[in-house]
Amino acid sequence: MPNWELKHFANATAVADQCAADCLALLAPPSARKCIAISGGRIAKDFFTSVARVAKERGQSLANLHFFWADERCVPPDHAESNYRSAAELLLTPLRASVENIHRLRGEEEPELAAREAEAELRRFATTSNASQPVLDLVLLGMGEDGHIASLFPGESGDVMSSQAVYRIVTASKPPPRRITLGYPAIAAAREVWVLASGAGKEAALRESLSPDGTTPLARVLRGRVRTCIFTDLSGYGSSTMR
Repeated sequence: MPNWELKHFANATAVADQCAADCLALLAPPSARKCIAISGGRIAKDFFTSVARVAKERGQSLANLHFFWADERCVPPDHAESNYRSAAELLLTPLRASVENIHRLRGEEEPELAAREAEAELRRFATTSNASQPVLDLVLLGMGEDGHIASLFPGESGDVMSSQAVYRIVTASKPPPRRITLGYPAIAAAREVWVLASGAGKEAALRESLSPDGTTPLARVLRGRVRTCIFTDLSGYGSSTMR
């Protein structure tokens, strides 16, 4: 049986708003430290804006929240393609997030060094799974038209996909090509993984990903977890849960 939950909404704004509301509910207890990994992309920007707005309206403090990244492009933090930059502008600055709680992937550094530093930093704050992976409380992912998530793209060999590296270097099939990404085992180890699947041309990728024998990166993530939640506005899907 598939082990995903699908939540369908009328449009991208509703997807981002509900995901933001659910995220704030998950993170509401202020006493415990939480570790979240965020991604880039258009729908992520909508999500960042929604979280900042709703948290401000509610007066909800996120001082217990530590921000990590699911992936980053190998560019400086002020570059237009930087995932950090969009999060900083739309989420971290409006929330007045503490510098000590922001653990960005340093895309301007030599990639192998940046990946090692990012793993060490994550391990400082996260607990460790039985498989020796750091356990993030929440990983937020977008989905591309080819079913890629984070910077895990189709076409990798089985050996590469099975790598136990927490963060690894990839050459993407879309620009900018050099990137650093969480690996499959690290995503599988997270307590919660939420996928925002929104945008024209992605229906086939989502359908393939939800198939029991799907071959997309998202399909691999779904098979590796007990539960994954998918927020979508793509046509042909009603809200449903399969366990």
